[in-house]
Amino acid sequence: MNHNSSRRLFLRNTAMVTTGIALFSSTSAINAFTKEACPFEGYNPYAEETSDLRTSSIYGKHLSVEGIIFDKTGTFPLSNTSVEVWHLSPNSNKYKHQAILKTNNKGEYNFVTDFPNKETGKMSRIYFKVSNNSKTYFTELLVNDFGAHITGKHWEENYQLKEKLFPLKEGASNFSTVQFNISI
Repeated sequence: MNHNSSRRLFLRNTAMVTTGIALFSSTSAINAFTKEACPFEGYNPYAEETSDLRTSSIYGKHLSVEGIIFDKTGTFPLSNTSVEVWHLSPNSNKYKHQAILKTNNKGEYNFVTDFPNKETGKMSRIYFKVSNNSKTYFTELLVNDFGAHITGKHWEENYQLKEKLFPLKEGASNFSTVQFNISI
């Protein structure tokens, strides 16, 4: 009898483990095995490397975003830092506008994109994942026709940038440029 109980126990445990693995969603699996889960919806770790996210270079509202990635003290620019960006596509609730960029030797990054769509009740947003060595930082840039803004969380984590902290938006209604600096 002892021999059969052991076999039944083994089969029961095997069935439970198999069921658990089957129920464990692929998104949960990715988040469980990555260092830090993304706090924003729409992140795609397999986005392509490009600096032009526009679907049409002639028609529509476009936005150029440029900035410098600084170290945590806000003093030194960081070269060869990965900057991943994504946002809701215009007139859509899908995140088709995604890209991966690298900063140059002066810590600068830039990209051009269509003006992002917005969720109901919120401003249009561009999400950022910045990675350098073993550090990863997530933040967001809020934009509308009148300016560019940061969240309270971004202010708290980047106040050391001082006069370089607040984003600056310039340009016409169809094409604007935003200067957005980040420290990591």
